Amino acid sequence: MDRTQLEARLVETFDAEPAAARIVARQATDLADSAQYADDFDGELTVEIVLDNLGDAPGEDDLIERWNWWLGALELSHGGYQRFRVRPDVV
Repeated sequence: MDRTQLEARLVETFDAEPAAARIVARQATDLADSAQYADDFDGELTVEIVLDNLGDAPGEDDLIERWNWWLGALELSHGGYQRFRVRPDVV
């Protein structure tokens, strides 16, 4: 996954602060590098998959909340995703 491309698309798509987009892009890249998503879903994590899933989060959520919402759903369905969450106070 191209971290720079994801970061730019997060800012563009969700009108996110650059600092939040950088953190989420880093976590998404770490998730992709871990191969956990690929193992659970039989396919690589892509920029489009991230954007699509974050787009499903409640509309009033900011980027960090959207990311954590998706990770929470992955945690419930498959387990092992907590380590990729972002603390809201780090931005």
